[in-house]
Amino acid sequence: MNFKRLGNSGLQVSALGLGTNAFGKRADQETSIQIVHTALDHGINFIDTANIYAGSESERIIGLALESRRHEAVLATKAGLVKNDGPNGSGSSRRHLMQELEDSLRRLKTDYVDLYQIHTFDPNTPLEETLRTLDDMVSSGKVRYIGASNYTAWQLMKAIGISEARSFAKYISIQCSYSLADRTPENELLSLCLDQGVGIIPYFPLAGGILTGKYNSRGSAPSGSRADTDPNFKRFLNHERIELGNKVGQIAEELGTSSTALSLAWLMNRPAVSTVIVGATRVEQLEQNLHSTSLQLNEETTSKLDAASNSFRFGEPFAFYRLP
Repeated sequence: MNFKRLGNSGLQVSALGLGTNAFGKRADQETSIQIVHTALDHGINFIDTANIYAGSESERIIGLALESRRHEAVLATKAGLVKNDGPNGSGSSRRHLMQELEDSLRRLKTDYVDLYQIHTFDPNTPLEETLRTLDDMVSSGKVRYIGASNYTAWQLMKAIGISEARSFAKYISIQCSYSLADRTPENELLSLCLDQGVGIIPYFPLAGGILTGKYNSRGSAPSGSRADTDPNFKRFLNHERIELGNKVGQIAEELGTSSTALSLAWLMNRPAVSTVIVGATRVEQLEQNLHSTSLQLNEETTSKLDAASNSFRFGEPFAFYRLP
């Protein structure tokens, strides 16, 4: 396994990270624990979750999986999206974040998280309040590092500026949708991250499975696929994305590898990318994803992928609905 620094911090994270959104939902408890242990056995140390995944079941299951292996994991969780219907049930206020951190620690069966992330920008809470709260969490030892998620470039830069002016702990990472099917971070966010030493943690690296080649047409939904289990996902299945998936498949076939491994390897080699989050609902799926870590892309292959996906630098981000 290859390891990279998370931004300009000293924290080393595996090039391939484990996303756990499916734990407690599309993967039951026993399977999820097996996936976590398999990931650790193969050198994956970055495990990403959130307080709301599967109604908090993801965190609870991870807590069980790491009971005797906590020291092997770089554990990341998030807060900020809607947790309950109360007036303080979401957002990045001091009240909400402090409560959610304590609840996450309890479910995860740990006294600290390595990376605590704001799930999305909160326009209703002053950034100073959010950042001071996160700084207090770091000072308390309950949080080692802090990160953002679904921030635009100006929002991230404003946060960094406030942290520098107030001598608060700074964001060392940002999670965003980034893949061959969504290169919009390259327009502004990537340059900012390189300049400020912020590590990019892509999610949706396979565009929800579109880049695996499993979708041959807009109406197709293989059994067990995201579009099969979540009919709302079909809104992402347009002609351009399906055609990109086919092109990636052709290039992968020429190289004797899979579309999945090729798409992930391309992303791992992008500037500022520290670790790529990939989910799994089966151990076999995780093992297939691991092939990406040993795949070396030459200049010709990279150029082909860049050309095939160039149009996806423009337009709407894949996860547009998560942006404020």
